[in-house]
Amino acid sequence: MSARERLLSAADELFYTEGVRSVGIDRVIEHAGVAKASLYNTFGSKDELIHAYLKGRQDRMAARIRSAVDAAGTPEAKVLAVFEAQAALYAESGYRGCAFHRASAESRPGDRVEQATREYRAWVRGLFAELAEQAGAKDPAALAHQLHLVYDGTGHATRTDRDPGASAVARAAASALLAAALA
Repeated sequence: MSARERLLSAADELFYTEGVRSVGIDRVIEHAGVAKASLYNTFGSKDELIHAYLKGRQDRMAARIRSAVDAAGTPEAKVLAVFEAQAALYAESGYRGCAFHRASAESRPGDRVEQATREYRAWVRGLFAELAEQAGAKDPAALAHQLHLVYDGTGHATRTDRDPGASAVARAAASALLAAALA
């Protein structure tokens, strides 16, 4: 495994479980088993490592969701597949909440965390808009906004309230919103 891969793996584990600001760069370097120069030669700064960590999270989540969407049959089922993929993630042991929400709570205006969070949120909203349009929604942007809020709320309820039923409620709400948008 390359120094970059080891750094990203260590960052993924430590940043997700403990927070992006509370974990010092020396802990990441030690956990990765690389020299300090490897971090700075590869990423340039802790902020860039955090951005790469979040980008990796987005890429994995996007692949998981796209796989579920692609496997769904109808345009309506594709919308609901997003919530099914989300539920599968939340059911895994070790789920500690949305990495972007967690990191964003520690961000400063204009920093790389804020940028990565905006990129991720734009991807989610764009996916919902694309799927809403394919399903024939009268106002795909409005439906995408509604679905995105349900998506966000599900993650929050699952983590904060420890509500294992939140995903089923979210899927039902998404189904109702979709039906109303297509009526």
